[in-house]
Amino acid sequence: MITLDLAARMTQAAIDKAQAIGALVSAAVVDQGGHLVHFQRMDKAEVAGPTLAVDKAFTSVAHRIETAELAALTQPGADLWGLQANGGGRYVVFGGGVPCWYDGVVVGAVGVSGGTAEEDADCARAGLAVFESFLSERSGQ
Repeated sequence: MITLDLAARMTQAAIDKAQAIGALVSAAVVDQGGHLVHFQRMDKAEVAGPTLAVDKAFTSVAHRIETAELAALTQPGADLWGLQANGGGRYVVFGGGVPCWYDGVVVGAVGVSGGTAEEDADCARAGLAVFESFLSERSGQ
């Protein structure tokens, strides 16, 4: 479903959004198994971004939810308390990961890291918009 070409366009959209808002980010797209399909890092972006961008995308696929929505669910006493300490520390519970849905199934995700959690989420949604546009064009054929 998410080809290398599509994933490259998705990460580019995330990078373009980051440039527009003045953020320096890394952007990643993973497939439905959480495997990296495409990655880009802006010049001078933070050193943690490459790991966090991929892990945000992985988390979105694994839990079929935006990572920003996990913050409240992982607080002490909440339903998913402790999630962030599992999976070898790979689960990220702050903004920047968004799942890609197709026909009721998560088929991939976009992860962005380097800006604020809100900026990362906005950039990831720019990548998601490319995926949604692809689906719309595909269904119109």
